[in-house]
Amino acid sequence: MGYTQSSADHSLFVRFENSSFKALLIYVDDIVLAGDNLAEIRHVKRFLDDEFKIKDLGTLRFFLGLEISRSKQGIVLNQRKYALELLSDSGLLAMKPVSTPMDPSTKLRRDLGSRLQDDGPYRRLVGRLLYLTITRPDITYSVQQLSQFISSPTDIHYTTALRVLKYLKLAPAKGLFFPANNELLLSVFADSDWACCPDTRRSVTGFCMFLGSSLISWKSKKQTTVSRFSSKAEYRALAALTCEIQWLCYLLRDLQIPVLRPASVYCDNQSAIYLAHNPTFHERSKHIELDCHITREKIQAGLLHLLLVSSSMQLANVFTKALHPSPFNHLVSRLGFSDLHSPACGG
Repeated sequence: MGYTQSSADHSLFVRFENSSFKALLIYVDDIVLAGDNLAEIRHVKRFLDDEFKIKDLGTLRFFLGLEISRSKQGIVLNQRKYALELLSDSGLLAMKPVSTPMDPSTKLRRDLGSRLQDDGPYRRLVGRLLYLTITRPDITYSVQQLSQFISSPTDIHYTTALRVLKYLKLAPAKGLFFPANNELLLSVFADSDWACCPDTRRSVTGFCMFLGSSLISWKSKKQTTVSRFSSKAEYRALAALTCEIQWLCYLLRDLQIPVLRPASVYCDNQSAIYLAHNPTFHERSKHIELDCHITREKIQAGLLHLLLVSSSMQLANVFTKALHPSPFNHLVSRLGFSDLHSPACGG
């Protein structure tokens, strides 16, 4: 039918013709069809029905456990039903909620606590929490920490996982809000927590990416090697982020969204910013892997622009460490969440 497969995401097919744009997103036998031409959408549905006998579910409301709510103001994406089922299956619907997903005084280690006799409940719980991070970036760091102990969980690890559920009880319908009127400019926050893992002394990379005011990408991941200095850990975080920005630019291009200005990247480490701009190798940088210098290359190519931000305003802190309630809630409030079932939203 003239649709082109996206090179950035092979499950995405797009077609742009006569100023009309259409897109198909496919997961096994589930399809989301979007576009600005209703007649073309009907034509595609008839074609698919003739070939495969599809079931047309109408306007998008549910997709693979995701709940989609639309209005003139924008779109809200959440997993309320999934979160409530998770709380119900764990027997925590009546539990008192907590204000943060992880206690900042808890430092998880492999040998912390007593080994669980049955690993199954812990593994299933972490697996379900991983799927919930699709719309709940506020639990991403906690789930990343819990995922490290799938092979040999302890009672302390399981208790920490249950705390994440108690946090979800606070607002199970919280989700991401994508406003209809939005500035199509990329802004990104990148950070790392140096040598934070007590078992391996590796650092954690964290970043979050906004298109205008919409949060569209985030990550919390332990780095593959040990960093000798904090600036090196931050530099590695910037390298991972740079690859994500480049991929996202390819995806936006397939969606006919031009990126006209460099992405604004906010980092709170001045040494890492200097290292990304300075082409001279010295004692503290000569041992850094060559693939990390992709940040420097993309700065020169005009893909991104590095800016200094204070640590208190570094949104990526949510993805690198457990925070106390006050700073945690302050940063999470700026991630673009919305809760349609809260009184503040009229729900």
